[in-house]
Amino acid sequence: MEGSTSSFPLKSQRVSPGETYFYREHRKPQVETSYRIRIISGTANYALSENVARYLNVELCRTDIKRFANGELNIKVLDDVRGDDCFILQPTAANEDTDINTAMMELLLLVHTLKLSSAKRITAIVPYFAYSRQDRKTEPRVPISASAIAQLLQCMGVDRVVTVDLHCGQLQGFFRNMPVDNLLMFPEFAAYVMRQPWFDREKTVVVSPDAGGVERANVLADRIGASHIVTILKRRSGPGKVDSMQTVGNVEGYTCVIVDDIVDTAGTLCKACQLLKEMGAMRLVACATHGILTDPACERISQCDALSEIVVSDSIAQNINSQRCSKLTVLTIAPLLVQAIYNLHYECSLSSLFSN
Repeated sequence: MEGSTSSFPLKSQRVSPGETYFYREHRKPQVETSYRIRIISGTANYALSENVARYLNVELCRTDIKRFANGELNIKVLDDVRGDDCFILQPTAANEDTDINTAMMELLLLVHTLKLSSAKRITAIVPYFAYSRQDRKTEPRVPISASAIAQLLQCMGVDRVVTVDLHCGQLQGFFRNMPVDNLLMFPEFAAYVMRQPWFDREKTVVVSPDAGGVERANVLADRIGASHIVTILKRRSGPGKVDSMQTVGNVEGYTCVIVDDIVDTAGTLCKACQLLKEMGAMRLVACATHGILTDPACERISQCDALSEIVVSDSIAQNINSQRCSKLTVLTIAPLLVQAIYNLHYECSLSSLFSN
């Protein structure tokens, strides 16, 4: 849909692209071929798509996404994409205008539209992959929703999926005989943390909020040279409800960097911060790739005195949340996506981006 970046003034801190780990200037090739890069955007995060197109030095493909009176989507791609290398950028997340299921339907219909328009290759860039937390059966007669979403995308005819920090790496196995690239956010977090005036390798620990995130915490700790890793063990009574917590590791006198993939209602995060503060932590900073921040998350974060700052990416649009929460810092993933698109288009390795 043709639109414009939100005009809301942001109160929280935003990091400029030039300071990011993956930033690189791209110029238009001297010889234009028919095998062009095309960036197609849904409505879930139009500003991110605009930034990606600008850094790639290509024009954003024009689309017209409307709704009929009964709520059905009416999608049309206005530019010719025959024989082009098409990248659909659409996080399956809600914003002030689009709910999560509409964003998913937009993605499926955009893939189908490009398939019928004779695009040479279709890559779905889904920074936030919805339903990723429903990756297994936890009780009888419930769906494995993440698997269903993967099958829907594959049935539409997408050639490749690119996502950022999947909730569980094994989700890639739900896509049968199709390449899935899981990009990592830890280099951006590491670059940001090491630029802070309070950063001291000897006095910084990385905290995993659960046992499943230890590997993620270990990678970030190695990157910044942190003193050690601390794990929080939780006992849950239901989805989003935590009965008890306890830590494994010493945090007294240390700056704690809590790293996770998703922050939703922030209830668990705020409880973890209170626990770490009671155990003697000096400063608490949280880093989460996907800031869903469902109400009352912003209110909880603002009222949590133990938490100094929360750092998220713009994989999900943060315009409204930035106004509501002064502790929120937004890092852009546009340079990371640009480098991934560039490497895929020119058949280069993606794993090399994270090897150093």
